[in-house]
Amino acid sequence: MLSPVVTSVSFDSFRASSEGKKVILLYPWANHRNIFLSYFLNDLSEGLLYYRLPERTSGLAHWVRGLVDEVRFVEAGFGQALENTLADGTASEIGEALAADLDALELERVVLYLDELDRIPQDEVFRQFMNAVIASLPDKAQLVINSRLLTYDPWISWVNRDEVVVLGTEHRSSNLLFAKESNLKPQLEVYAFGRGHAVSNGREISSWDGALPRNLFFYFVDNPLVTRDQIFEIFWPKLSVRDATNVFHVTKRKITERISAYVDDGNNYELTTYSTGFYVPSGKIVRHYDVADFEQAMEGALLADDARERELLYLRAIEIYKAPFLHPVRLPWVEARRNQLKSMYAEALIGMARLKTDQGAWEEALGYYARALKEVPQREDIHRGAMKMYINLGRDADARQQYALLERLLKRKLGLKPSGETQALLEQLN
Repeated sequence: MLSPVVTSVSFDSFRASSEGKKVILLYPWANHRNIFLSYFLNDLSEGLLYYRLPERTSGLAHWVRGLVDEVRFVEAGFGQALENTLADGTASEIGEALAADLDALELERVVLYLDELDRIPQDEVFRQFMNAVIASLPDKAQLVINSRLLTYDPWISWVNRDEVVVLGTEHRSSNLLFAKESNLKPQLEVYAFGRGHAVSNGREISSWDGALPRNLFFYFVDNPLVTRDQIFEIFWPKLSVRDATNVFHVTKRKITERISAYVDDGNNYELTTYSTGFYVPSGKIVRHYDVADFEQAMEGALLADDARERELLYLRAIEIYKAPFLHPVRLPWVEARRNQLKSMYAEALIGMARLKTDQGAWEEALGYYARALKEVPQREDIHRGAMKMYINLGRDADARQQYALLERLLKRKLGLKPSGETQALLEQLN
């Protein structure tokens, strides 16, 4: 696991932890990792360069070209070194050119924020490019990486040199990532596992005046930093910008009214606030979000060195996951998030199964494997784990039945046979 890892981040500790670092990695599975962008928005009056990688790229030169075009909207002269390199330069040369172009900007400080970097392969070309960028990065520049995948290479060597810091593994769920305020604020409790409900200052919000305010509310809570364009693309892709803007503001006002109706001071409490092109969580209320608690428990389990601590965190995650995310809402963004969280839940069950196996508690391990298979029935390694538990328990017939189930599933879904490892396990029974 990468280290050093910052486990509790406030504004002051964020500055102290990131100062002098060439690269800031935002740890995946931290539900509020994008909120770190708000730190840069507050700290920099200028010099923040944001680029979200496209879903489809045809190689390094393609997405870097997109980066150049995007940055030129705010820094017109950007990209001269890259222009001379993109056509036929190597990955290392393109990386060096990007660092040179950042250095050429007439700014005291530059932060290049690359969002959704996992959309490109983390291969040898990527490694050469990124190593060249980091090695050539000027002192005034920082690179921030937000990705749903964090590989060891190329980051680990730079982490070990203390030039890269990993943020986003905090375990606190209240106040997002900020330190507690001395004054009391309204409390908003949001529960998205299951049908979804929200509680404002201890009273459930029972009426939303339609599905749209409710859906937008949960979208904001689950995506604490988004642009207007992203919102419009999700909710009103066929409307004109003018019409979408009108519907958006009416819907957003309804959300404010629902939250504020349960706060007995007559004030309005907005869920989000607009800052430098992004909608971010409002500082007027304190949020508690079950999905964030679940993800933080999973983060802690992955980072835990002690088996007992890991077990407690897995159990916490399993306890929080009451039912699928916002079931049965059928919206593309909800279904994508539902599948992601279901996979994480399955990993918690598998993690518990493996811990119980190590403890020799084979019956309990089998139970966790069985529960995991209900979530991800296509995972051959889970079927194999269940077979091993049946064998340990002397239930050979059940092990054969488990293999037969896997065999039928793989043939129907993929037209494949079980792997040699699984076949070898079956042969132990003959």
